[in-house]
Parts: sequence; C-alpha cells; structure tokens
Amino acid sequence: MEPDNPLLDDFILSLAPRKPARICFVPTASADSAPYLVKFYRAFSGRAIPTDLTIFNSPVLPRQPARTSEIASFVAEQDIIYVGGGNTANLLSIWRAHGLDRILRDAWRKGTILCGISAGMICWFRDGLTDSYGGLAPLGDGLGFIDASACPHYDGEKGRPAAYRKAIKEGFPDGYAADDGAALHFRGTELFDVVTSKEGASAYRVELVDGRVRETRLKKRYLGKPIGAGSA
Repeated sequence: MEPDNPLLDDFILSLAPRKPARICFVPTASADSAPYLVKFYRAFSGRAIPTDLTIFNSPVLPRQPARTSEIASFVAEQDIIYVGGGNTANLLSIWRAHGLDRILRDAWRKGTILCGISAGMICWFRDGLTDSYGGLAPLGDGLGFIDASACPHYDGEKGRPAAYRKAIKEGFPDGYAADDGAALHFRGTELFDVVTSKEGASAYRVELVDGRVRETRLKKRYLGKPIGAGSA
C-alpha cells in the first residue's frame, strides 16, 4: 500500500533469521492478480529471495489434485509467507479446498513468519470485518491462529470504526484494529509489539467491557526517523 515507503517490508525481513530471507507471496485473495505479483517482485527483488504461491495457474498446484506433500514442501522452504489483499472469504474457501490452511498452520508452528495486508491480515484471526460480500460485515470464518477478531484499514476506509464497534457490541469477539501503516506483531498467539511506517498511524484494542465498547490505543513504535530529527 506504500510503494515509496519500505519501512514495514524492511521490518518483516528483519524478523527472518536467514539472510537473505526467502519470502513467498500468496495472492489468492486477488485471484492471483498479475499486476500485484509484479509489484511484489519489484518491492523485494534485491533485498530477499522472492517467490510466489499461486493457485489459479500454478506449477505447485497443478490442475490435477495436488499432493499435499508437494505444497507442504514448497511452503517449508520459505522464511516468510506474505499474503496479499482482496477477497478474504474467497481466500479462505480456496485455501481449505487445497489444504493450504493446515499447511500454513504447521509452518507457523515451526517458526515461519506469517504476515499480510488487508485480507492478508484478517485471515490469521478467528474473525474479521470484511467487505468480501460488498458492504462491511463480520466474517466469522478465519483460520483462528489468533483467537480474536481483526479490522484493517481503520483510518483508511470510511465506516470501518463504526462498523467494527457495532459488530463487537452485538457479540463479535473482542479484537484488534489497525490503521493503514500500522502492523500488529504477534509472537505465537501473544501481541508483542505494534510498529508503524507512518508517525500518525496507530493500532487499537477494541473490546466489550460492561456492555460498552472500549477502544484503547496501543503503544506503538515508529520505524522511521521522527520528522525534524537531526543526524547523529
């Protein structure tokens, strides 16, 4: 979302123990959009070893039913799985049809870094606020690696905060919201850090407390040099 600001991408690469990191783009939510793939390779070529896992036209997932072991072996070679944005509901359905949900869970348990934007954020949580069906609506069908709900684009799309708070008020699980340019860093299932590529971006804990929705701005860490800061 920020082609001229590599701070969040640099942060993701810094988490990988192997250098250069093997980073795999999974663009299922965009139906394996070719322009999206090009943007990914332009962003990471020269800084990492980029590859991709496409499903609609893939050597890893051939038209005949693929052997789970082939997919698992490919995923196991990666240090980072980077999931793109798009339609979250479609992504989850397709992954489950190919067993990719189970493969990614196994990779996560073995230490593979899982990340993504928009649909690529929501998918890891149990529930999320999505526009997969047109308007904003709760989606209670996530992978559940993180036992909470999630809402991306909190400051970037009109109506997101109100819709998320309404969903939680009506029984949606407590969870996390992130502005564009903010990232939630989990270690295992516990929130460890919030980092931002923009000084004004934030993330929030949103929960129902005594019948009222409480939104708490989380402590964050800006990854760049503050505006006006001089050289050391």
